[in-house]
Amino acid sequence: MSSSETIVLAGGCFWCTEAVFKEVRGVLDVESGYSNGQATRPTYEEVCTGRTGSAEVVKLVYDPMQVSTRQLLEIFFATHDPTQLNRQGNDVGTQYRSGIYFTMPAQQQVAEALIREANQDKLFDAPIVTEVVSLVHYFAAEDEHQDFFERNPHQGYCVAVAAPKVAKFRRTFRELARAG
Repeated sequence: MSSSETIVLAGGCFWCTEAVFKEVRGVLDVESGYSNGQATRPTYEEVCTGRTGSAEVVKLVYDPMQVSTRQLLEIFFATHDPTQLNRQGNDVGTQYRSGIYFTMPAQQQVAEALIREANQDKLFDAPIVTEVVSLVHYFAAEDEHQDFFERNPHQGYCVAVAAPKVAKFRRTFRELARAG
């Protein structure tokens, strides 16, 4: 049995990020939560104020024998805008920042190398502003935020924002999609 690794990603609203990574082969668990702020056990309402310093994140537990850290980060960069500081589309505030919160030094090295390459190759119209820092803490979001897209596929935000990101993942990373 192979060992798993954990990485925490902030790519705007966690409903969208969670929806994408639930589709990825080798991702063993995806959980929405809050990370790297000053508050202890923040609530959704508190995080939405922007005053906790917490980001909306997803915690990914993955099998590195099935999907590499680099592949996960390539998906991450392709399914959100890493050049926008503290916003994703209409979601504005520090809680919607782009961030990679690593749990192992090797993840940091992969993230920094990928960002360097993307900026050198001008893959985006502006420089990447994604923060790459060690995971300080993580708190699971409330139950109603878990599996949100799966449970609410016809909700307006899911139709307008999450569904297109999932569709882009399926088109762009077909070889990394779960079977079935």
